This record gives sequence, structure tokens and C-alpha cells, in this order.
Amino acid sequence: MRGSPFIRRGSLNSKDAMAHKQNYVERIERNRQLKLEAGLISERFPDVSDIIVQMTYYQNAANPVLMSRTIHFWPSRHAYFNMDCMRKECLDGGFDLTPVIIQMIKHRKKLAEGKLRCAGSVTPPAADHANISYKISITYKKK
Repeated sequence: MRGSPFIRRGSLNSKDAMAHKQNYVERIERNRQLKLEAGLISERFPDVSDIIVQMTYYQNAANPVLMSRTIHFWPSRHAYFNMDCMRKECLDGGFDLTPVIIQMIKHRKKLAEGKLRCAGSVTPPAADHANISYKISITYKKK
């Protein structure tokens, strides 16, 4: 077999692979910048000692559960709560939990549950290609 063992017939050619890599690098850099701009949890939300986000990712497919994960946010982490869509063909998608978390902190709520739909786009188009259910718990510092 000639060429790269990772590029097969019908998959990305070298030009498309370079464009894909460039887009990936740009997305990583954009996310890094957004995290820096978000600031630290300790700075933005000084009364918060811990945020735990439990999520289950669903996709519009025969096996709908794509992944379950739990993410811990401590005061030393960035206050960036936008989770990427797990569908790698999704463009500009994701799940922004920032408004939910800000409202929880504003009203000093400890628990919230809900669902979000990915607003990104995939080819072929599918408006409901991915969604999440989430459960967020926040622990506040004692006054």
C-alpha cells in the first residue's frame, strides 16, 4: 500500500487533510482565547467553591447515547462552560451552559437539570443531530 496508511480511498486527500488540520488548530486557539477571556471562576464567582456538570450526549442515530461525562470546575479553572459537540463533522456547534450557570449563581441555586440541542451544522443537514441532558450542582462557600 502506497502513501499514508491513514488516508484511504474515499477519505481526505492531502489538500483536504491540511485544511482540516488548519481548521482544528484555529478552533483550538479560539477556544484557548475564549477561556482566557472568561476569567477564572474564583475571580468571576468568588462565592463558588465547586461546580459539577454531569452530561449525557445524545445523537440522532440507531445508538442514541454517544457519551456520558462528569466535569468538575474548581475556583482555579476558567469560567468557560461551552462544551463542544461530540460529532466530529459538526461545524460551529456545541452546548453553552454559561447562561444556566450564571442564573444559578445569581439566585444561589444548588441544582439544575435540563436539555440543550446543538445549534451547529452537519452534512447532510440534520437539525437535531445532537443534544445533551445535563445536571449541574454548585457548592457555595460558607458565609
